[in-house]
Amino acid sequence: MNRIFLDVHALQTVPPSNLNRDDTGAPKTAVYGGVPRARVSSQAWKRAIRTYFKDEHLLDPAELGVRTKKVVELLADRITAFDPSVARETALTLADEVVKAAGIKTEVPRRKADQAKKDAGPAPAPESKYLVFLSSRQLDGLARHALEGAADITAFLKSKENKARARELADMRHSVDIALFGRMVADVADINVDAAVQVAHALSVHRVDNESDYYTAVDDENTDEETGAGMIGTVDFNSATLYRYAALGVHQLAANLGQGLREDEPRTEPVRRAVEAFVHAFVSSLPTGKINTFGHHTQPDVVVVRLRTTRPISYVAAFEDPVRSDGGHLREAADRLAAYAAEVERAYGDPETTLTWVLRVGPATLKLAELGTEAGTQRELAAAVGRAVAERLEKPA
Repeated sequence: MNRIFLDVHALQTVPPSNLNRDDTGAPKTAVYGGVPRARVSSQAWKRAIRTYFKDEHLLDPAELGVRTKKVVELLADRITAFDPSVARETALTLADEVVKAAGIKTEVPRRKADQAKKDAGPAPAPESKYLVFLSSRQLDGLARHALEGAADITAFLKSKENKARARELADMRHSVDIALFGRMVADVADINVDAAVQVAHALSVHRVDNESDYYTAVDDENTDEETGAGMIGTVDFNSATLYRYAALGVHQLAANLGQGLREDEPRTEPVRRAVEAFVHAFVSSLPTGKINTFGHHTQPDVVVVRLRTTRPISYVAAFEDPVRSDGGHLREAADRLAAYAAEVERAYGDPETTLTWVLRVGPATLKLAELGTEAGTQRELAAAVGRAVAERLEKPA
């Protein structure tokens, strides 16, 4: 299969906020171009994208996965859903044995076991020793496999074929989010999934210094004689115009997804759906750190998407020299991005095989319209990119 890459670039201005905190509670930062910048980690934005898939119903639930240590409980729920006659305790035993047969180590957390003993309650369910990322279809397959051996699960899984089948079921029919963001299981390296997408840490295009907000909270039940605050504290924040970037290997995504959800659909269809969902979610998702405090609900001022066959290219170097402006930063950032992108594509691009779309708002981003075909709406952008990806995949290698 031909190598196909999708570059997604965005400029997004956020007001005072704390999208992604460090261990001290302050907004994360990085030094770039010799000055401190606001930073939002790739992990924070990937989590926001995965949550957006679910919350906005961009994909069928069967095409999504879940990342949890509570995989035994989750699988037991599937078992009892398929066969309500199976007792909960039996379902947990079946689930635990099948999970271990797939190579995933489990144990009862000591703190939960101690608490159950103290309360004289039922024994807690085992949990995996690490977060496990499984698709809905993988959980279904493992649940049905457990039910096949329900009469004597220990003897059933002693069979090499049945044990191998458990591992196989955990490594087939991946969900879109697993195919995009990958999966690593330290104890079972052969079921790892190479991520199809790489998400850069979002960086401010200008220098940023964190600030602190001193706040007080009043006790509603105070009398007139009781003056002063019921609580005082500080919260750190900053504001920034961020450059965001992600690179999606469409060929890797297609390989990870395989045939797709239904046997009768072409291979390009699940890839198209996944690409459209990713573009849509990358644009509109937003980390929710301290969102109730700051209400930082913004959308990107501009999004540039490039479909190419060469290699991914970030334009972050356009801002290695930080934007310095007496007013806002967006206009200069957009002008710089337009000029730098044009220069990089002139030197390293392949115009015959590269397609470009631009989604933008406001006069400050006008120069970026020259980079490619303007999309009127976010949905139009995602649909156009999805169609182009499907067409590229249909071409012979």
